[in-house]
Amino acid sequence: MLRTSLIILSVLLALTACNKYPNVPKEYHSLLDVAISKAGQNSVEIKKAIESAPAHQKEAIAYLIAFMPERDLLTLNADFILENTDYAFMARERYNWAKSLPDSIFFNEVLPYASLNERRDNWRKDFFERFSKYVENCKTVTEAIDSLNKNIRDELMVDYNTKREKPDQSPYESMEQNMASCSGLSILLTDAFRAVGIPSRIGGTPNWHDKRGNHNWNEVWVDGEWFFTEYYPSGFNKSWFLADAGKAIPNNPRHAIYASSWKPSDTYFPLVWDLDIKYVHAENVSERYIRLYQEAEAAKKIAQSHVRVKVMMFKDNVCTFQGDDRVAVNVDVFCNTDQIGGGKTAGPKQDMNDVLEFVLEKNKIYNFNYTGDGGQMKSIKLHIKEEPQTLKLYYK
Repeated sequence: MLRTSLIILSVLLALTACNKYPNVPKEYHSLLDVAISKAGQNSVEIKKAIESAPAHQKEAIAYLIAFMPERDLLTLNADFILENTDYAFMARERYNWAKSLPDSIFFNEVLPYASLNERRDNWRKDFFERFSKYVENCKTVTEAIDSLNKNIRDELMVDYNTKREKPDQSPYESMEQNMASCSGLSILLTDAFRAVGIPSRIGGTPNWHDKRGNHNWNEVWVDGEWFFTEYYPSGFNKSWFLADAGKAIPNNPRHAIYASSWKPSDTYFPLVWDLDIKYVHAENVSERYIRLYQEAEAAKKIAQSHVRVKVMMFKDNVCTFQGDDRVAVNVDVFCNTDQIGGGKTAGPKQDMNDVLEFVLEKNKIYNFNYTGDGGQMKSIKLHIKEEPQTLKLYYK
């Protein structure tokens, strides 16, 4: 009898353990146990958030709490956590770019309510309502990023100003003053992006390679790739600071480039206003910025010495030069006896913007060889000068 009772008790205990966090994947269970323990007297609120979340949001809540800084475990209430998560899911359900996000990106770069060590403002609902109007008619995430980026300053009326109270301002601290540092502006923009389901994180360095000081900016995730932008936009991967970021020193913590992360990583984001803070996780992304800079420099050199030449093939020289008049033919480019390149011209069913293009060295003579109607070989000589050119070839 005693043996049977012990077996039943063991089974009940096992079932209780399995049901401790219903609808939460097992990988989070031990992490949640640790988080709840750290929460102390606030554990009631943390447990309430886990228990009250809808089933489809359970894993997201678990992710948020599992990697939550201890300061937040001790102070945030269930309503804050639940509202933040609920509005993040509203954005995910509303916008196509958010619907297609993998959970790993949505959980780490959309769901979090903070980026660095800023004050924990409950901004999610407010920002969802403020910024939805700017992305409502956007068909792609790129359009949404561009629209929000162009409108955020006029919506919030916050500008860069060294007279701001502190560098690590929360969204509402910056909005109350109408001013912020580069860090404060970056926090604002990342929160605005996240509010409408756009994955975003903070990029930055504690000190440029020449010891000129720190700088922070934003990164956005588009089709599986990270791009950088800023509160005052200049386009993807374009900014005054690229030359400095391209000279980062990856193995030197003071001169490397970092990107913030909610989930723990191998390193942390060095905060120059308080270097004792180690709970802001980060990735060292220095190598990417070095590569981007090198690519930009190589493009500049090519632009100085080379020019773009577009090649279009038409049926004959009396055609209307419309899409239906185009012919798909292989074209080879030679400089003296050396072949420089080759490709196929666009045919009648291709987009009019789809044009065969070569990048050729300036102030040289090239031969464009192709097989015309009836199989005869044709060759057109072109002197490439300083300006881009469009070469029209004829099949007949």
